Amino acid sequence: MQGDVLTVSSWNELQEILYQDSYNANLKRFRSSYMYRGMDDSSYDLSTSLNRLGESHLERHLLRNFRKYSNINDPNRSIWSWLALAQHHGLPTRLLDWTYSPLVALHFATAKFNKFDRDGVIWAVNYVDTIEYLPDQLKSIIRKEGSHIFTEEMLDRGVQSLDELSALKDDEFAVFLEPSAVDQRIVNQYAVVSMLSNPNTSIEHWLPGKEVRYYKIIIPAALKWEIRDKLDQANINERILFPGLDGLANWLKRHYMDIR
Repeated sequence: MQGDVLTVSSWNELQEILYQDSYNANLKRFRSSYMYRGMDDSSYDLSTSLNRLGESHLERHLLRNFRKYSNINDPNRSIWSWLALAQHHGLPTRLLDWTYSPLVALHFATAKFNKFDRDGVIWAVNYVDTIEYLPDQLKSIIRKEGSHIFTEEMLDRGVQSLDELSALKDDEFAVFLEPSAVDQRIVNQYAVVSMLSNPNTSIEHWLPGKEVRYYKIIIPAALKWEIRDKLDQANINERILFPGLDGLANWLKRHYMDIR
């Protein structure tokens, strides 16, 4: 599925679509090759926080000063580890958050009360398909590892700076990276990030014309409360995805909200 836009009308239809194409014939297992990103407003695009800042040339300055003022003295930490850490703490970066879990993506599409009058959206991208567009230097690393996604250490073996990344190939390419589990939130959200070799480009604009399967699901506003309540029953909520008192308070606030 390349660029299909699907609007669901029920919880059951939504589950069917989220888990479509998940069977891996080589493994004889249901192991999906898709990453998911949920957003609570279908009008939102896949721009990064750096894109939204509108000043991609500030990227190196933001990251340099984050490293300087963070008070983390770790000379062996790679640029990719710094970038993932900065993204995790809210610094504008070229990274975009995804998850292996379609249900976690559904959480983010239905998490905010003030967006329940708007359609939500889930994007799904086949990250295995994107490997074909990597520069040879990175493609050989990921294939030698027998992996479909980079770790920070694997990526650092092939390229050590953002400038080097951009220079590896004339054509733009996408990298999917599994960040280090610096805290339980990353683990519980089954987190992955993507980045483009060109920080001025979004993956939404990179995908068309590529042999990469992707699609988006529109979640009508009328379905959001049903989805939200069923996710809570399945224990996919702030209490789990944002461990700590803030997550607990946000979950309880919604759980006891009277919508009559």
